[in-house]
Amino acid sequence: MILEIPTESFREGSIPVLETGRLQLRAPRLGDAKVVAALANDRRIAENTARIPHPCRRADVEDFIASANQNGGERVFLIALRDAGIIGACGLMQPEGQSPEIGYWLGAKFWGKGYATEAVRALIDHAFTGLECEALQSAARVTNPASRRVLEKCGFQWTGAGLLRIRALNSSAPIDRFRLDRGLWASLKSWGRLAPMG
Repeated sequence: MILEIPTESFREGSIPVLETGRLQLRAPRLGDAKVVAALANDRRIAENTARIPHPCRRADVEDFIASANQNGGERVFLIALRDAGIIGACGLMQPEGQSPEIGYWLGAKFWGKGYATEAVRALIDHAFTGLECEALQSAARVTNPASRRVLEKCGFQWTGAGLLRIRALNSSAPIDRFRLDRGLWASLKSWGRLAPMG
């Protein structure tokens, strides 16, 4: 479900609010920086994402939010529980000449509750219905089986291995690469295999 709500900045107007049974995905605001920094300042999170530094300070998050959603190549959402506030973030990046790439993270105390799968499904639906994408890609560190399970539950298929530069490690790490085509997504939706969660 997509809702139109009043926005706090001109960039928010171009980013819809996505809602699921338990979650709301919305554009970040500078006022969110303190909460996001508190969640993201966890080595376990930073080492499984490409761009989060460790330590992750409020100023880092403010810089990220200030630059988020400025161009058509990237869409950044904060993931919030409807009754308990921000729990993580997700987004779509558009690497040049490639399919859009989905990324996501949750604060550690929210792991294992199905929130990542629910948020990624909402993002996938938005990409295929609202943005007219033909395919999506994503990746997970080989040492992060939980992230791999999220992608597989959302219909992504393994396409190979590679390396990804991890800012928190200041080096590259092995990853598994995944892809989801519009046709497979549509088939899974019609079979009820990707029913909304929550």
